Amino acid sequence: MTDLNNKTVFITGGSSGIGLAAAKQLSKLGANICIFSRNEERLIHAAKDIEKARKDSDVRVQYLPLDVSDNTMTKDVMEKAVSKMGPPEVLINSAGRSSPDYFENITYDQFAETMTINLFGTRNTIAALLPHMKKKGGHIINVSSVAGFVGVFGFTDYSASKFGMIGFSESLRSECKQFGILVSVLCPPDTDTPMLKAENETKPAETKAVSETGGLLSADYVAKTMIKGIGKKSFMIIPGAMGKMTYIAKRLLPGVVEAVMDWEIKKVQRR
Repeated sequence: MTDLNNKTVFITGGSSGIGLAAAKQLSKLGANICIFSRNEERLIHAAKDIEKARKDSDVRVQYLPLDVSDNTMTKDVMEKAVSKMGPPEVLINSAGRSSPDYFENITYDQFAETMTINLFGTRNTIAALLPHMKKKGGHIINVSSVAGFVGVFGFTDYSASKFGMIGFSESLRSECKQFGILVSVLCPPDTDTPMLKAENETKPAETKAVSETGGLLSADYVAKTMIKGIGKKSFMIIPGAMGKMTYIAKRLLPGVVEAVMDWEIKKVQRR
């Protein structure tokens, strides 16, 4: 899908961060956008920003409040969205949360909530929209993370959900080919978003040290890389040279990746 003009794009987590950056860039390419998130006030402001960025006044911008962790609500809201906009040609699952901490401090409820929002929420959205998308094909992009292929200190719940996202996406990709639906997974490193700011409030010192080795990207850069990946029909979309190198090293030299992370962790723990 190299021409996104007049295509319909649904984006969960579209009121901020990577989701909002993608919405603005896609609207500039002429795509009709519907964004979803829990906070209606943020959605209103985000929709205005998207309208300012759009290619022209013919580009449609809609928003609907949604908690993707609520399966019943997701079904209802997605039916409303399809009735307003038609089935999406592109679905971007960007809704997520992260609250890193030492494993002993991550309660059962936090672990369950992270899994429910990050992984089950993506499942809920796709389950609601797949019957519609099967009619004419399309592209599904699920947002994982570098922490989805490298287990990172302090991210036991987050990495579990993001590793799961990659496995889920691989399986779904195989099933959806017959319907002309492509599936991709986006794996950014640390990205300058409101979620990262929230992460830093609970992030252990060891986690900060490991994360800093991967660098920091802007949401605009990550969104641009994702859109390029859509055009190339890539399965794994990894923004930034460091992320790509980490992915290759993890596959070919996993012991080296572990040794580098252990070295950074031990430096912190000696202080």
